[in-house]
Amino acid sequence: MNFTDQLAQAQRLNDSLLCVGLDPDPAKFPGAWKGQPDRIYDFCAAIVDATKDLVCAFKPQIAYFAAHRAEDQLERLMAHMRRVAPYVPVILDAKRGDIGSTAQQYAHEAFDRYQADAVTLSPFMGFDTMEPFLRYPGKGVILLCRTSNPGGSDLQNLRLADVPGNPRVYEHLAAQAQGPWNTNGQIGLVVGATFPEEIARVRELAPTLPLLIPGVGAQGGDAAATVKAGLKTDASGAITGTIIVNSSRAVLYASSGDDFASAGRQVAQDTRLLLNAAR
Repeated sequence: MNFTDQLAQAQRLNDSLLCVGLDPDPAKFPGAWKGQPDRIYDFCAAIVDATKDLVCAFKPQIAYFAAHRAEDQLERLMAHMRRVAPYVPVILDAKRGDIGSTAQQYAHEAFDRYQADAVTLSPFMGFDTMEPFLRYPGKGVILLCRTSNPGGSDLQNLRLADVPGNPRVYEHLAAQAQGPWNTNGQIGLVVGATFPEEIARVRELAPTLPLLIPGVGAQGGDAAATVKAGLKTDASGAITGTIIVNSSRAVLYASSGDDFASAGRQVAQDTRLLLNAAR
């Protein structure tokens, strides 16, 4: 099953547009685990177990593992997710982007070592940096397009004088991803929840691509506005352009006590209900 089919299945089975981001920071761990990087796997696995029936995807952020020399724990976590939630796709949030020969190694890391279903990439060095990832049949490639950070406007909002119509950089990226770049049919785009008008513009330019939307929860993105802007349906109500709405810190650190997993589940459940109400 390819990434987009797996995503659609998880959204249907769990009735969810929610993705839980796994950004483990030992300094924020509960109780006796606080400050212990060797408990990264235990912490994340507990969150996965508590939310696996509420989400359409999980998104581990590789830097939070690599910074603590915990890549082996990430491998264990990936295996755990495949075991306990085999129908929920895992997006490796790596934001890779380098020349083709190096990109081949990054693709090997994401899809062979970690067995991710999709990976986030930076497209700003051009198509040849994405192409090694697109060679993997059925694997998702999710490109940074209009990100939620304040500095995203420094480049993404600039207009391109050499492209007909003088689109903004993020608009050109969206059009390329919907068109010539999507060689394996599994490309998606990252668009921040803090910019609902620009989510709507990206959806206009990329009507069928899945949109990974961070920024709901701790970053303050409006869930209802996000769904309205990004979710595309046909006249019958069938989804023709889906969204993957990510929440990380709000779920992971819902409690600093031993009830962190059940508290995280409650936040995930509330967020799922909020997103579904906005459909």
